[in-house]
Amino acid sequence: MQSTRLTLICHARTVAQKLSRFPTNEPVENSPFAIGALAAKFTGASRLLCGPELRTRETAEWFGAAPQVDEALRDCDLGRWHGQAIKDLQVREAEALQAWINDPQAAPHGGESVMQLSERVAAWLTSLQGASGHIVAVTHPFVVRAALMQVLQGAAFNAVDVEPLSMVELRFNGIWRLRLLGIDLAGAL
Repeated sequence: MQSTRLTLICHARTVAQKLSRFPTNEPVENSPFAIGALAAKFTGASRLLCGPELRTRETAEWFGAAPQVDEALRDCDLGRWHGQAIKDLQVREAEALQAWINDPQAAPHGGESVMQLSERVAAWLTSLQGASGHIVAVTHPFVVRAALMQVLQGAAFNAVDVEPLSMVELRFNGIWRLRLLGIDLAGAL
């Protein structure tokens, strides 16, 4: 059986993320450090994929190859919540926001539910099974989360490989959350 190697990379930081807003089609904050570090790390990848949004395309271009846009890697459609500050939604639409957080089938914003996103990502992962070579995919936090949930369903204990000196960060803020660590671009300069 052929092995598929997939590296999921979250796009670089945007202003919307810094301001705790749901995204629009905004650009990333450029960093010369990140451009060189990322390009060198993944030069041997056989395929470079990215979502259609500007922030994923710009991040993927740091690798020096022309990325292939894959619609399955697009961000969750947040409907009328695009660009909205989370703190504003907590005031104006507290019940709708809480319903969306608690119910993966809810889509009070008029866009895509977490369940719909998860089904899309699951179908994409299935399409990659048996693909040869190393695939690097630049996408969004929600897509990475959905992929992780597909991998961890059922037999999570045996579905996680922990390499020597690898790090996992857990944070508790009302619930335990897994935090995937990225490159601190501000501290690296």
